[in-house]
Amino acid sequence: MATENERHDIPENANEHCPGPESESAGKSDACEGCPNQQICSSAPKGPDPDLVAIAERMATVKHKIAILSGKGGVGKSTFSAQLSFALSSMNYQVGLLDIDLCGPSIPKMLGLEGQDIHQSNLGWSPIYLDSNLGVMSIGFMLPNPDDAVIWRGPRKNALIKQFLKDVDWGETDYLVIDTPPGTSDEHISAVQYLQSTGIDGAIIVTTPQQVSLIDVRKEISFCKTVGLKVLGVVENMSGLRQSLSDLRFEKVSDDGKPSDITEWALSYIKEKAPELLSVVACSEVFDSSKGGAEKMCEEMGVPFLGKVPMDPELCKAADEGRSCFLEKGFAGSAAPALKRIIEKIVVE
Repeated sequence: MATENERHDIPENANEHCPGPESESAGKSDACEGCPNQQICSSAPKGPDPDLVAIAERMATVKHKIAILSGKGGVGKSTFSAQLSFALSSMNYQVGLLDIDLCGPSIPKMLGLEGQDIHQSNLGWSPIYLDSNLGVMSIGFMLPNPDDAVIWRGPRKNALIKQFLKDVDWGETDYLVIDTPPGTSDEHISAVQYLQSTGIDGAIIVTTPQQVSLIDVRKEISFCKTVGLKVLGVVENMSGLRQSLSDLRFEKVSDDGKPSDITEWALSYIKEKAPELLSVVACSEVFDSSKGGAEKMCEEMGVPFLGKVPMDPELCKAADEGRSCFLEKGFAGSAAPALKRIIEKIVVE
């Protein structure tokens, strides 16, 4: 039997015997006296959220819904979301990419859609279509200036997330990829709450091998388990540097620590003495992986490990230029084949 605190979303600063903000006695019972939330609770609407029905109806045409999470910012979550969407659309799936990272909406840039405007029809908000089978929605399309900061409190953010889920007309869609903010914020709780009744597949968590990132990913996994969101797997991004030797820069450091560029000399020397090395890929571990990285953490926490994606200048360039890192013939760089192997696992699952 669930306790009263488990049945309702009790605020952390609530009184001991809080009846819950959705209770008919919220803000009115004796237990509410002196609570800082009393006025809010007494005036808030009670009972089930009627918009959840509208969200369920809107999402009924979407077969698979995947949230992309990260414990920290800057680990490549949005890059992964964008490239996952590119890959799925290239496999002839109908794909939607929803950007709910409201304070850092980078998806328009990563798909080459900056400066686009949202249009409304009698069916709702229309996504911006990069291709006929890849639609995108982001708050970035709603900002008059891309440099404008989104300085919103939780309720306003949650209202926009609800509106995105309720009003965007995705039509018949195979995959909806949801790029979320880093951490375990209000936006995550709202998105999961709104989507749980619609059959969300689960979450993919992106991390780096760095211990400070893995610490927060453990919390992210705990969050997913707490709210009942299935972890589809963890991706270790920036897993070492992989770069063709011919693309490297070479420097010589003087005794006083001043570097000088000797790239031209070094490449000429290699071409003359060992030309076969020019086709070799140089590998370097950027983060300490002696403790097993994300793969070891997944074993300990009982969640799937999807694979590693190396740091790759070609992937960074693709993100900056708003295009796919997957070429029609072959791959550019070392990240694309690693991403392809991961995406194949996701589609199979």
